[in-house]
Amino acid sequence: DLKVVIDAGHGGTDSGAVSSSGVREKDLTLAIARDMYNKFRSRGVDTTLIRNTDETITPTERVNRILSAYGDNPNVIVISNHINAAGSDIQGAEGAEVIYALRNNDTLARNILQSLGNAGQKMRKFYQRRLPSDPSKDYYFIHRNTGSRTQPVIVEYGFIDNPTDLAKLQNNYQEYVDTT
Repeated sequence: DLKVVIDAGHGGTDSGAVSSSGVREKDLTLAIARDMYNKFRSRGVDTTLIRNTDETITPTERVNRILSAYGDNPNVIVISNHINAAGSDIQGAEGAEVIYALRNNDTLARNILQSLGNAGQKMRKFYQRRLPSDPSKDYYFIHRNTGSRTQPVIVEYGFIDNPTDLAKLQNNYQEYVDTT
């Protein structure tokens, strides 16, 4: 009964993070999401892709598309694909992170991160993040607004501003998707 909703982070006028060489997060996340969609479908998993083109989607529209796919059900996994950026705050940061919703346990996030590690990516951490103004709520809207029963995760595959991570992402993202 497992159903998967795949979100390609950013898009359209929202490029997300950009590397010093001009690689845009929105383009990498779309490539990752398309590959992931095709692989889940080939395995017979009910799967929906939120964004299949370079389009701008508001947070509200993104959540509406997620919930309209299969509803607010515990057998719905939402994978929101992203690429991190450290900027000047954390020079040399590298590796994958997985953020999961306050309503969920860490099993899915831990398994995804371990799978990325098995595929050769450095593993940073899996964690939850709370809204500073209201710690009872998730920081990210993709967790906070996608119902009360879905299992949303944000997968940060690496750091776009780290040349080593960027090269790994560009050359190995299909392998990372295979393990997710």
